[in-house]
Amino acid sequence: MIRLTQPQMQQLFALHEYIRDQFTKMDWIKLAYLTNSLDLIEDHPRLLRSLDFNDDDYEGNSLQVLARIVGTDSGYLADIEQFIAEKKTREKLPAGKPTNEFVSTNRTVIPERVIRFAPDVFQIPDKSVEPDVLSVMMPFEGRFNGTYLAIRNVCARLNITCRRADDIWDNSILIQDVFDLIFTSRAVITDFTDRNPNVFYETGVAHTLGKLVIPITQSVGDIPFDLRHHRALTYLPNQEGLLKLESDLEKKLARVFNVSGSK
Repeated sequence: MIRLTQPQMQQLFALHEYIRDQFTKMDWIKLAYLTNSLDLIEDHPRLLRSLDFNDDDYEGNSLQVLARIVGTDSGYLADIEQFIAEKKTREKLPAGKPTNEFVSTNRTVIPERVIRFAPDVFQIPDKSVEPDVLSVMMPFEGRFNGTYLAIRNVCARLNITCRRADDIWDNSILIQDVFDLIFTSRAVITDFTDRNPNVFYETGVAHTLGKLVIPITQSVGDIPFDLRHHRALTYLPNQEGLLKLESDLEKKLARVFNVSGSK
């Protein structure tokens, strides 16, 4: 470990005050990549957990981790300072009344009561909703390739852009990519087959953002009871079943995207 000088220690303490009060989990992960300390941050037994639960020991945990990062290379102090400066710039609101974009796609009019919120794990992307984009949330297993191909076939016929994230759950920083994908989509297909926890999580994000969610499943029993009124499209994972899924989806998506389906 490198022994820091007194001015470096003072700089570290000043940076820590901001980090203690303003950092989100995503900020920590980004900092981990910037300072080559992903193992230290993700494997720390208390840092991210104490942040999540606002525990009293978060202040000590965060200072300890920062000291260990800088102790490996004092040059990281400048990197951390630059990262914080850029974060502060992004967070500055424009002069005057802030502009709020309505990103819900499940309503035709803005309701009288709208809640402004700032997610802690995600950053709100500087992007707009794309009217021709459909995102697909399903388990990343080979046996779902036929399902995804059926969805893509329908989208090709309707001139809809179909997007599905790669296996982002292996890398926590890329969970932001899923949020961006849902945020910018006109509609979201979620496959509840086998009650995959990641799909449940992504469905919650989509509902929170007010997205039009189209559930599909191989078994109605896999859909949470409170969501069964959404009328999921059921299908069998064989050729006949996937052709029926294509037919049902084409009718649904043609209405959602206001385009013409097959004659």
